[in-house]
Amino acid sequence: MIAVLCERATDRPPGLDGLPADFRYCAADGLREAVRGARALMLWDFFSTAVRDVWADADTLEWIHVTAAGVDTLLFDELRDSPVVVTNAHGVFDRPIAEYVLGAVIANAKDSLRSFDLQRGRRWQHRETRSVLGAKALVVGTGAIGRETARLLRAAGLEVRGAGRVARGDDPDFGEIVASGKLAAEVGWADHVVIAAPLTTATRGLVDAAVLGALRPGAHLVNVARGPIVDETALLAAVRDGRIAATLDVFANEPLPPDSPLWDAPNVTVTAHMSGDVIGWRDTLADQFAANARRWLAGEPLLNIVDKKLGYIPTGDR
Repeated sequence: MIAVLCERATDRPPGLDGLPADFRYCAADGLREAVRGARALMLWDFFSTAVRDVWADADTLEWIHVTAAGVDTLLFDELRDSPVVVTNAHGVFDRPIAEYVLGAVIANAKDSLRSFDLQRGRRWQHRETRSVLGAKALVVGTGAIGRETARLLRAAGLEVRGAGRVARGDDPDFGEIVASGKLAAEVGWADHVVIAAPLTTATRGLVDAAVLGALRPGAHLVNVARGPIVDETALLAAVRDGRIAATLDVFANEPLPPDSPLWDAPNVTVTAHMSGDVIGWRDTLADQFAANARRWLAGEPLLNIVDKKLGYIPTGDR
């Protein structure tokens, strides 16, 4: 028996009918009943926090799969301490998010926000813009998404460094990795600072007023990770002062409230947590789960196992 948590009980992932298992599809209000006796749980509604509320009824669970790269909304102490295996959508979003970041970097260099404003005002104003060739990018987060981002930025001609838990040199994707714990001392090097780290106790609030204040004038912050990694109050002050620009795909509160000052903040681009969601992404997520479920049903080792203590798959020091 596999329980599948959906945003709506009728919003079911495709391609699971051929699996030799029984499925119980539910929304959050039906999860308690669905997990009773279930051996696995698929979180198709990957931002839901409902598992914590029904944990006492999930005593037969062996495996939880989250159809997202980040697992911060799922993990809680009882789950971390349990033998239940957690897997995620490792690999699905790497290239789409890297493409989003490259697009954001190019749009910033080419002053696209200003061009859109001029077009709406029917104003012809010739300007000179910057090249991305030779620009410097610091990618905070050295996991799979950060690495794919680094590779794509390098291919476009940027000089790239990473920021992770442990500083080291001679990395194949980043060259040099600096310590994210000393981020304020490192960000002044970069024209573009990309946040691609998982949300953990170590990264919550990592980009604070001190880090934002250490950015060079005209620097560009891109957040494709999780909103709470960045202090949004300090960020607002920085963009309103005209010191930096920002491209934000994630926020502390989502959906971003209509009255949020970020909507109208100068030099800020807002998108709706969509950096990894390219056409066909839901099919890819369902296919990935189905492939892992076949392994599980056959008694084979699961892929993409999350270290529940760290909060991510330890493919590198993040």
